[in-house]
Amino acid sequence: MSQVSEEREDRVDAPEPVPAAGPDPETVPEPAPKASRAGRNLPAAIGVGLLLGAAIVTSLLTVRYLFIGIIAIAIAVGTIELAGALKRAADIRIALVPVLVGGQAMIWLAWPFGREGALTAFVLTVLVCLLWRLPGGAKGYLRDISASVFAVAYIPLFGAFAAMLVPPADGVGRVLAFMIGVVASDTGGYIAGVLGGKHPMAPSISPKKTWEGFAGSLVAGVVAGALTLSLLLDGHAWQGVLFGAAIVCTATLGDLVESLIKRDLGVKDMGNMLPGHGGLMDRLDSLLPSAVVSWLLLSAFVPV
Repeated sequence: MSQVSEEREDRVDAPEPVPAAGPDPETVPEPAPKASRAGRNLPAAIGVGLLLGAAIVTSLLTVRYLFIGIIAIAIAVGTIELAGALKRAADIRIALVPVLVGGQAMIWLAWPFGREGALTAFVLTVLVCLLWRLPGGAKGYLRDISASVFAVAYIPLFGAFAAMLVPPADGVGRVLAFMIGVVASDTGGYIAGVLGGKHPMAPSISPKKTWEGFAGSLVAGVVAGALTLSLLLDGHAWQGVLFGAAIVCTATLGDLVESLIKRDLGVKDMGNMLPGHGGLMDRLDSLLPSAVVSWLLLSAFVPV
């Protein structure tokens, strides 16, 4: 009996230790990663920006008309991204085929025929959009046509003004003044906003855009404009100051407009093809309206 009792006692499980008071480590959520003040993947954004800039500079320094091809590709991709965002978020169906074909016509006709070519292609594209949507019936017709006309004007028609900077003999300088002005505005605003941005410019539209950032854009844009017009073109420094200030205003306006469109649609980015930037349309937002103003001011300050 004593031997059996001893064996049973040996088989009695020892009580498990009582866990210490406190939450289960497996159920404690890991701390959320601290958001970067930059608001994006900065190395990826810089890398993509350098690649795009290298492609543009290479085209301008070799055969400058290649830049029109770059514009045409960018306009097509941006149009597809906008059409996709409208379809996914609001079931708005733009007449994509006429808009794409007409958009290319605007870009390429602006090369030999200038404003007349671009505007003629624009009017014909709107007409084709009206006809293209007819078989779809009355439901949503006005909505879809309005979006189609907006897309045609906002992307390829504005882009045609960038193409019109290329043909003059000093076209390389005109394109560089335009591109450098926008890049300086974006970079100056980004750096000033990250380092000292405290007063939101339009919190209901773009909470991260601040007046400090706008001031940084203004300083960088004015300096870039004065340098490019005086060194690359036969312009005066005071003209460059006005040119740079105008580019900053249009680039900022373009950024705010696209932010408002995205808020209305409830999307963060128009696409995801550019790491650190979003979609290509998210990079064209400040370039498109600035192309119009660049062509107008350079035509006035440095006539062909």
